[in-house]
Amino acid sequence: MAHVTQLISVITAAHPPTIPFLHEAYDSLGRQALPPGWDWQWVVQEDGQTGQVAAALPDDPRISAGSSRKGGPGVARTMALARATGSLVKVLDADDQLLAGTLARDITVLTEHPDVGWTTSKALDLLPDGSTVAWDQDDPPEGRLESRDVFAYWLDHDHRAQVLPSTLCIRRDLLLAVGGWMALPASEDTGMLLAASVLSTGYFVAEDGLLYRKWPGQSTAQAAHVDPAERGDRMTLIEHRVRALQRALDRSVTDADHANSPGPRAPLPPRHHG
Repeated sequence: MAHVTQLISVITAAHPPTIPFLHEAYDSLGRQALPPGWDWQWVVQEDGQTGQVAAALPDDPRISAGSSRKGGPGVARTMALARATGSLVKVLDADDQLLAGTLARDITVLTEHPDVGWTTSKALDLLPDGSTVAWDQDDPPEGRLESRDVFAYWLDHDHRAQVLPSTLCIRRDLLLAVGGWMALPASEDTGMLLAASVLSTGYFVAEDGLLYRKWPGQSTAQAAHVDPAERGDRMTLIEHRVRALQRALDRSVTDADHANSPGPRAPLPPRHHG
């Protein structure tokens, strides 16, 4: 067996209703062929403390199971980050599946492009009858995703991200720098992605990397997810966070930084009104 020198930590937040899907998520990890010297770690965190999730997991030394007080998937993922020892962190929701080659592509991009901090990819919706359809989104072309473009798209498209946060792979240090996932009841992954995009260029992989399950129990299918008042507050907090982070970065730029940079920072997109 080749000596493993690098690790990618796959983080999954789970709660009892998603237990029936965990074996498929695990099987999708088993189908990943990684570059030489790499292996994966699956960090599963129960959102709650029933113990049912840990009991349902396979006996595999690469699995790290934990639990914490109920606080939503963002809180569970952030708590799981304490046990994630890989230099890269991949998101995998409990009801989703990775497609073959996904982890290898993420690792390759982030290894070959040291200035890129995160990747996302195309995805397929997995319908209840087992069929798949392309994710309903105008994907960007393969390649780099610049900070202002990511945020501008979100502003111009009714606060809908251009890329799917559920496909995210991110450097662990960058994820820690933005404080993990936002403490929101939903959209916590979008908020984290946009914050990370302020600090680092991203990269879009134009191959399907995820089966995104559609089922009545998923969080985005709940009525509260589209409640206008709550959604408005979530979007406002995300926008204010991104702008505050950019202002803090701008204030920290020194004269030396300006002298070494190719040019001045481009301004963030104007604030939307109404």
